[in-house]
Amino acid sequence: MVTVAALLLVLCMQAGPAAAARRPGAWSQGPWSELFGARSRKLRPAALPASVPLPKPRPPDAPASESEKPAAAQQAPAETDKPAEQAVPAPPSPSACRLALSEQIAIAPSIPDIHGAGSCGGEDLVRLEAVVLPDQHQVAVRPAAILRCAMASAIADWIRTDMAPLAASLGSVISDLDNFDSFECRGRNRVAGARLSEHGRANALDVRGVKLANGQSISLTDRTVSRELRERVLHSVCARFSTVLGPGSDWYHEDHIHLDLMERHNNYKICQWNVWDPLPQIAPLLPAERPDEAPPREVADKSDAAKSDAVEPDTTAPAAGKIRPPTKKRR
Repeated sequence: MVTVAALLLVLCMQAGPAAAARRPGAWSQGPWSELFGARSRKLRPAALPASVPLPKPRPPDAPASESEKPAAAQQAPAETDKPAEQAVPAPPSPSACRLALSEQIAIAPSIPDIHGAGSCGGEDLVRLEAVVLPDQHQVAVRPAAILRCAMASAIADWIRTDMAPLAASLGSVISDLDNFDSFECRGRNRVAGARLSEHGRANALDVRGVKLANGQSISLTDRTVSRELRERVLHSVCARFSTVLGPGSDWYHEDHIHLDLMERHNNYKICQWNVWDPLPQIAPLLPAERPDEAPPREVADKSDAAKSDAVEPDTTAPAAGKIRPPTKKRR
C-alpha cells in the first residue's frame, strides 16, 4: 500500500506542470512564477498588438528631406556664416536716345548713372569723345564731355548740321571742339549756395571755339574773328538750345559760350550773347577833334583869366602890420 501511494504521488507531480503550461497564467500561480514570470509576460502573444500601424504617405508638395536631396547637395558643406549673395539686377534696356546715338553719329560710350548730393548727377549718361560727320570724318571733343544722352545728341547734331558747313565755307573741315566745361557738381557760376547749375545735371556744355584741319582756330568770343561768322554761330545755337550765354550776359561768360537744354515753362528760351564789333586795327595816337559847338579858345582863355582875377587877391606887398591872407589855388 505504501508503494502504490508513492507511485500515484509521482505521477500527479509530473502531470501538474504540463497542464499548467497549457493554461493561461499558470506560470504566475506555480512555484516557478518568481523565476520565469517576467519573461513569460513579454513572450505572451496576447500582449503584442495584432498589427503595427504605418505612417501616412508624404504629401507631394512637401519639401525634399535630406535623404531625398541629390548627393552633390548633401556633400556640399552648409555655409551658414556667410551672408547670402544679392542677386545682380539686370541692366536696364537702352533708351531711345541711346539707340539713336549710334557710332555713325558719335563716339559716345554709355557710363553708369551718377547720383550725387543735392540732386547732382543724372541718368542715361554718355562720354562724348567725338562727333562723326556724314563723310565719316571725326571731330574730337577735347577733353571728352560727360553729358546726358539728349545733350550729347544735340551737340552732335549741331556740329554735323551747322558747324561742318560753316567750316566748309572757309575751305576746311572741323577737327576739334574745345570743351571748356561739361559735368561738374556745382552751383551756378560756381557761387557758393547758388542754385544747382545745369552743369551739375550733366545737361550743359561750355564751348570756347573750334579748330579746323588746316590749323586755324576759331574762338567764338574773339572780336578779331569775322562778325558775320560769329553771328552765324549765334543764330545756330540759339535755335537749338534752350539757354545760350556769352559775352554781355554777365561777367562769367566773356571768354566762352554756355549751352544747355534746361526745361522751362512754355519752353521759354534764353539767348544772351552780344556779338561785339571788331576792335580797330590801329589804335588812335592823336586826341579826338575839338567839337564844333565848343567856344573858341581865345574866349575860353579870357573867361578863365576873369575868373582868376576874381579869385586871386592882390599880389602887391602887404601894408605894415597886416597879415597877407592865403592865396587860393585852383584844382
